[in-house]
Amino acid sequence: MAVTSTIEYCSDREVQDVWNISQHDTKRRIYNWTGPSANVYTAYNTGLVTMLYYDGVEGEDDTLSTNGRFTYTAATDKLQFYHSATSPNAMVMEAGEDWNTLKERIRRKASRLIESRLDFRMAREVVRNREGYYPEIIIHATALQCVLLHLKASDPNNEVIEPFQNDLDEIVEGLSSGRIVLPTSISVDSSKGVIRTVNVDAGSDLRPVELKGNYSGTGYELLKVIVDSDAEDSVVGTATFSVYKKSSTTMKAEQIVTAETINGDFQSLGVGDLYIRWGGDDIVTAKADIGDEYEIELWGSSLDTTISSGGISHCTRK
Repeated sequence: MAVTSTIEYCSDREVQDVWNISQHDTKRRIYNWTGPSANVYTAYNTGLVTMLYYDGVEGEDDTLSTNGRFTYTAATDKLQFYHSATSPNAMVMEAGEDWNTLKERIRRKASRLIESRLDFRMAREVVRNREGYYPEIIIHATALQCVLLHLKASDPNNEVIEPFQNDLDEIVEGLSSGRIVLPTSISVDSSKGVIRTVNVDAGSDLRPVELKGNYSGTGYELLKVIVDSDAEDSVVGTATFSVYKKSSTTMKAEQIVTAETINGDFQSLGVGDLYIRWGGDDIVTAKADIGDEYEIELWGSSLDTTISSGGISHCTRK
């Protein structure tokens, strides 16, 4: 798995869904400024200061010649701040990393940690789905890791650390063992296909309900299955469907099944030995509307799986 430093598997909002981390802003207040001497104020015993904020404005670590500039001297643990108009005792003075920068750094670190824990079983970087989103289980695991990093840095004795760690370990173990499967992974049954709704009339209750067989083609396939009956609200015996497969240039383009009458039994989709069955609450009265569209996502049966099927075996000898 490639380790990429800028990828983030979760957002601030998704971290907030797990725990309110706003209370863990690591900036600290700086008090008891003395001076001024030539517009320079001094605070002692502040500890290392690499970034300084005055009333929320980021200062600049530079020579003391312009408002907002500061310097820190480690040998004497002395912080100096320049301002010609306002005393820092009248402002909110804070030392520490910018909160947004810190959260970004934690999200990226958490993402690398999740990658590292999964690298034992997963041969590649976590990929997005067709809608451009990371798998929800990866998002949640990374958010948990973010919360743990924030808590351990600011409140290491917090009682919620242990249950959060247990939740994360359970997810990682499930992903590593193959017990939890990513939607973007290729499994041994990916060639059996997944049916998804694209655009279906609210009154339609005759729908694809089951697939049988395997897609023996090569690579990736995305079939378009569309109801094309002449009459609206057609039932079993009169409703018809057509199927489109990929062409040499695009998906769902080449027609391979034309106006096949829906009979309620398994019917060929025109690729390999893959079949579809339509059904409804009442197979006699269930209706499909012209233009109802579904898609079937397939991976060739010859493709290598990306899900671990190996595990630990314990043997005993009698």
